[in-house]
Amino acid sequence: MTNRVLKIAFLLVLCGNTPTLFAQTEPEDIALVNDNFQESYYESLKQKGIENYDKAIIALEKCLELQPENAVINHELGRNYFLFKQYTTAEKYYIKATQIDPKNKWYWIDLYEVYYETKNYNQGILTLQRIIPLDKNYKEDLTSLYMYTRQYDKALLLINELDETEGKTERRNQYRADINTKTGMNAGNNLDLEKAIEQNPQNEENYLSLITKYSDNNQEEKARQVIEKLQKNIPTSDWGQVFGFKFLINENKESDAFVALEKVLQSKKIDKKIKFKMYNEFLIFAMKNPTFEPQLNKATEYFEGDPDFDVRKEIGKFYYKKKNWALAIKNLEKTFAVHNNDLETNIFLLASYEEVDNYQAMQKTASDLVEIYPNQPEYYFFAARANYELKNIKKANDFLEIGLDYVIENIDLEMDFLHLLSQVSKDLGNTQKANDYLARITNLKNKKQ
Repeated sequence: MTNRVLKIAFLLVLCGNTPTLFAQTEPEDIALVNDNFQESYYESLKQKGIENYDKAIIALEKCLELQPENAVINHELGRNYFLFKQYTTAEKYYIKATQIDPKNKWYWIDLYEVYYETKNYNQGILTLQRIIPLDKNYKEDLTSLYMYTRQYDKALLLINELDETEGKTERRNQYRADINTKTGMNAGNNLDLEKAIEQNPQNEENYLSLITKYSDNNQEEKARQVIEKLQKNIPTSDWGQVFGFKFLINENKESDAFVALEKVLQSKKIDKKIKFKMYNEFLIFAMKNPTFEPQLNKATEYFEGDPDFDVRKEIGKFYYKKKNWALAIKNLEKTFAVHNNDLETNIFLLASYEEVDNYQAMQKTASDLVEIYPNQPEYYFFAARANYELKNIKKANDFLEIGLDYVIENIDLEMDFLHLLSQVSKDLGNTQKANDYLARITNLKNKKQ
């Protein structure tokens, strides 16, 4: 398999390179050149694979003598020198590779890596400008380098472009805040911003900067007035909905708040983290206002299956706190079925089973978790509790005695174990042991005081 890969790599090196390489050369000489090149190239790949970069370089230099205009060989030399931390020499060979094949983005990307590693950000910027026409994802890197080199005007232009095309992110929002703090750009004071809004009411960025400034200074009423102006002048602004949502919640305009939340959830411009935050705020609101549970369930559907946000866990906890055990179990079981490695989810689920006296489900789930996570004492306790209620007293005792050894610096949990152990010992006819456990509970209570 390795030889096959090496041969494919070798063919890729030969393909697409100088067509006149073997022009007007005797056939016997061509064969010799081919053999020497192939042997050296294989050797370089082998040595690089075992991190003998110096030996890989020697082999590649033999290849370069035979094919000095081979872009792949120049790039490979650059890569080995880079891994060998000889960045100046790596740069030389990378540059040569880009000159031979300027449309290969990977040559430019590796050259950029040299400049980033050596903190040569100005050259890094020039290189990124060659990469971006080949791969637009590197605009984020260019934004960062503009910030590092204090080219705030260029950074702001790129931030605005990316916010418009890709949606806002916390990182770019922080860059924007840094620019406003360090410069007078984008109307650095409130009066300038207000004037800028009057002159160009369609520029969303000025509203956002002014809202942020007022909010940071706890001038909530002024911030609300700017939000209303933004919503009036740019009714399609998603950010108007984001900023307005908080005020609508605080002013008990529940229906309008949900409309704002829906618009944000459907927006492609708003970062997912902001959507999570707004959803959680509405979740807290709905907990206090049960009539809005249908709207909460509708918002929940938006996050269904999202790997970054366990919405069923959050809604399960919501119903648990409302003592709606059936809906708590329904949602927690959904998230448990997908991944069972979250301690908080598992404890809420087991506690919900206990609330409805479903000791069969509690016993099965807790016992399975003990098998998977044998060092987690909470699972032993729930397994013991379920077995005790199902009259499996000896089995309950076994879970408790093993699980107690895993309780570390958690007095409340330790007392729960001891209390149940006392009951179990009493049922097993060992009154002295039961009393010993009760005495230990008393000692722990004294420690807590």
